[in-house]
Amino acid sequence: MTMRLPDWIKTRSYTGLHDTKHILRTYGLSTVCEEAKCPNKGECFSKPTATFMILGSSCTRNCSFCSVESFIPEPVDENEPERVAMAAKELGLKYVVITSVTRDDLMDGGASHFAKTVTAVSRHLFGAKIEVLTPDFKGCCNALKTVLDARPDVYNHNVETAPRLYPYVRPQADYMTSLNVLKNAKELAPHINTKSGLMVGLGETFDEVVSVLKDLRTVGCDTVTIGQYLRPSKKNHPVVEYVRPEIFDTYKQIALDIGFRYAASSPLARSSMNAEGMYKSV
Repeated sequence: MTMRLPDWIKTRSYTGLHDTKHILRTYGLSTVCEEAKCPNKGECFSKPTATFMILGSSCTRNCSFCSVESFIPEPVDENEPERVAMAAKELGLKYVVITSVTRDDLMDGGASHFAKTVTAVSRHLFGAKIEVLTPDFKGCCNALKTVLDARPDVYNHNVETAPRLYPYVRPQADYMTSLNVLKNAKELAPHINTKSGLMVGLGETFDEVVSVLKDLRTVGCDTVTIGQYLRPSKKNHPVVEYVRPEIFDTYKQIALDIGFRYAASSPLARSSMNAEGMYKSV
């Protein structure tokens, strides 16, 4: 039985979406906003802003919470970094977020393509801030260093959920690997803000969320996002609970109390939602 969406989770219609979509289609680009069926797409596209998804639209992993398709991945498009930069310039972005599918088929997991995209955006948009949201690169420090050497302003990697739920939610990932990615990022580039995010409503307990927050702070993570999991389709992991807004408020206060520099915690909070405002608040 599908759980009814509660009253406190509401999105509204926005204008101006067509212009953003037109620019993205003109440059042949994908966004995680569309591929992951983000509920905030209308708000972000109307600003406009978007989270560019590079390295194709097919993932080599098959996480049960995600709507991104898992097929044989496409060849790497060597012209994509320039197109991302040009689209970001045409959209008038001052803060650019770049993410990707997981590409376990590539030797470096796509790290060099991330670095090329960051470099291209920096060249075309002087003064723009850049955030990368990367996969775990199977824990490879050399791949991580490749991305960080391109000098993004924020390095983001999501742990997504409590470690107990990984076999059901992220069966091809490892919780400690994700923590170590964030730990290594902070050690390799202490000046770069590190960020992570998790979803609630997947079956985790309150104490497990608090434990994840403490783990993230232990590895030096600066900022965190906590949002309600919303089931993209019937084939995805079911929603176990719709967490009430006051619990999100409590999570936020706990995060700040244990030392996070900023925490976004609400039902519709997402990893890249209001990323520019989050960066400016740190």
